[in-house]
Amino acid sequence: MTYNEFIASFANELPPKGISRQLESLWYDGKGDWQKAHDIADGPSDRLSARIHAYLHRKEGDIWNADYWYRRAGEKRPDISLEEEWKTLVKRLL
Repeated sequence: MTYNEFIASFANELPPKGISRQLESLWYDGKGDWQKAHDIADGPSDRLSARIHAYLHRKEGDIWNADYWYRRAGEKRPDISLEEEWKTLVKRLL
């Protein structure tokens, strides 16, 4: 799946079949459903899920919590816009 195909899938009611849990979380966030995105990201303990969780808390404005999750992911909070971070994460997962 390409980035443009992923974006086009927002026209659908449900995310594309076969995508990862992390990408599904970003899909819901991209559709404007932060809570569903967070519910999906909040559970798995792997670094990639922690990275998505960090982004979601940064978007929420809870920087302290976001920084905790960035540390769990082994990364630092990026100095880029939320939009850029989302796009970077999606491309990383595709």
